[in-house]
Amino acid sequence: MPSKESSIFITGHKGLVGSAIMRTLQARGFTRLLTASRDELDLCDQWSVSKWFEEHRPDYVIHVAGKVGGIWANSQYPADFLYENMLIHSTVLRAACQTEVKKLLYLGSSCIYPRDCAQPIKEEYLLTGPLEKTNYAYAIAKIAGLLSCQAYREQYGCNFISAMPTNLYGPNDNFHPENSHVLPALIRRFHEAKTSNSSSVTIWGTGTPLREFLHVDDLAAACIFLLDNYDDADAINIGTGIDLSIRELAETIRDLVYPDCSIDFDTSKPDGTPRKQLDITKLKSLGWQPSIELKNGIEQTYQWFLNSDWNSNQTHQHVTKSEVAKN
Repeated sequence: MPSKESSIFITGHKGLVGSAIMRTLQARGFTRLLTASRDELDLCDQWSVSKWFEEHRPDYVIHVAGKVGGIWANSQYPADFLYENMLIHSTVLRAACQTEVKKLLYLGSSCIYPRDCAQPIKEEYLLTGPLEKTNYAYAIAKIAGLLSCQAYREQYGCNFISAMPTNLYGPNDNFHPENSHVLPALIRRFHEAKTSNSSSVTIWGTGTPLREFLHVDDLAAACIFLLDNYDDADAINIGTGIDLSIRELAETIRDLVYPDCSIDFDTSKPDGTPRKQLDITKLKSLGWQPSIELKNGIEQTYQWFLNSDWNSNQTHQHVTKSEVAKN
C-alpha cells in the first residue's frame, strides 16, 4: 500500500489517463510523483528505460502510456499500434522487475475481449473467441501486456496487477478530427456544427452499437483503490456497468452542445463491436464504484474543451457531410 511518501512513477502522465491520475494523487497528498516526458524518456527504448529506473528507483508504477485511437486510426495504422504498444509495456515491465518495484499497475483496455462474447463481459471471457477486426492489433498488444504481468509474477514473483478499463473520456482527451474516440469526436463535431451554423452532423455506422463510458477521474480513483486493495494475477474490469447506444450518446451530446442540429448516420461505415459492457462485479465486491454520472461528465468535458487549445486553435476545421465520428 503506497504511503504519502512513496515514489510513484506514472507513465504517460500528460495524456487523458495519466493526467487524471496525477491530479488525483496530488489532491490526496502524494508528493513524490515521478514523470518523464517523451523528450526525456523513450519508452520504446529498453536501454533508456532501464537506465531511468536505475536512477530513480520508483516504489510503485502506474503504467498507462500507450498509442491509442479510434476505428479510423486503428484500421489505418495496425502495425504501428502493435509495435509501439508491445514495446512500451515490454520495456517498462522489464525495468520494473529489474529494480524490484513494490507494485505495478498495468492498464489494458476492454477491447481485449472477444467481439461477440456474452454481455456483460466477465474477466474470464478473455481469449474465448475472435477479436474485433477494426482494432485487433491494439487489442493483441494489450493482451500481451496483461500476459506479461502474469509471466513476471510467475517467474520472478513481481507484484504486477492488470486492470481493464471501459471507454474513457474527460479533461485532456484527444479531440483530433480523425484519431479521436467517439465521445470526444462527437463533442468536437457538434461544437463545430454550432460555430459554422451547420444543420446536421454525420456519424459513422447505424448508431445501434452499445457502449459504456467511464469518466477518467473515476478511473484514476479506481487505480489508486486497486493499488491499495488488489493483488491478484487475474485482470480486473473497471467501468460503470451501464451502457447506451451510440445514437443515445450522440443525442445526449447534441442536446448539451447544439440542440438545433440534426443527426445523420452513414450506414456504409463500420459499427465496430455490437456491444461492449463490462461486468464490474469483482471491483464492486472490493468496495469501489464510480461516482460521476455520464451527462454531468460530458458537460464538464465540453467546458474543458471550450477552454482548451483544441477549441481555440482547431475549430476552423468545420464539420462537413464527409466528416464522421468514429466509435
